[in-house]
Amino acid sequence: MHYRVPLVFEPQPEGGFTVTSPLIPELLTEGDSVEDAIENVRDAFAAVLEIYRDSGKPLPAELAIGTPDQPVHADLMIAIP
Repeated sequence: MHYRVPLVFEPQPEGGFTVTSPLIPELLTEGDSVEDAIENVRDAFAAVLEIYRDSGKPLPAELAIGTPDQPVHADLMIAIP
């Protein structure tokens, strides 16, 4: 299954980013760069999926976008200095 997870990347004064999701309050991670933060989101989301499955709590329906054999569409934010 593929998921479309809205993310908020908040810059930190000491550097790096804290990442949260408005739809999944349990998702919280960070990274020294956007790329690091995205990698950490993958691990954090996998942990959240496990928590939801173990507790029987359903994920918000708007997160599911398809199966691995379907095309995936993604929004991408690009910052240009």
